[in-house]
Amino acid sequence: MEPVLLASLWQPIVLSAILVFIASSIVWMVLPHHRSDWKKLPDEGAVRRVLEGVEPGSYTFPYAQSAEDWKSEAWIAAVTKGPNGMLTVLPPGPPAMGKKMLSWFIYLLVVSTFVAYLTGRVLPAGTAYLEVFRVAGTAAFLAYSCAHVANAVWMGHAWSRTIKDVLDGLAYALLTAGAFGWLWP
Repeated sequence: MEPVLLASLWQPIVLSAILVFIASSIVWMVLPHHRSDWKKLPDEGAVRRVLEGVEPGSYTFPYAQSAEDWKSEAWIAAVTKGPNGMLTVLPPGPPAMGKKMLSWFIYLLVVSTFVAYLTGRVLPAGTAYLEVFRVAGTAAFLAYSCAHVANAVWMGHAWSRTIKDVLDGLAYALLTAGAFGWLWP
């Protein structure tokens, strides 16, 4: 079997990235199902005042620098009492949506390129639509959905949010699979 060259798959790569970009824009800007993913802090103003001057970055609290710290009475007491959390501090100012959207589109192109590579190595030119759909869709689903489960397991994301993210990823995978099935050489 001759592998399908990546260069011959530029159309489904670009089309799938465009379709997922449009779908994700609708998911996040129009549909209401993600609005409950975030909650307002009680006394947000006080929390923001406490965080003034904290550099942008990722933080955990209570903080343990080493495995020995996890065994210390002070850390065990702090984590037992709570609150415990992970916090991402962003730079001040409005989000640079143009830059974020461009970065998202580049990510979509990268995912579609890997889907093309994998599908092109597994299936020859002339493969039936449904077979291409199955392979490309599986690869895209892995890329768009599976990392969300790890975030629920390790980062404390709510399972309700994770399920919504996985279902969004399934929709993106189906669009990707359709583009590859339709434009397969």
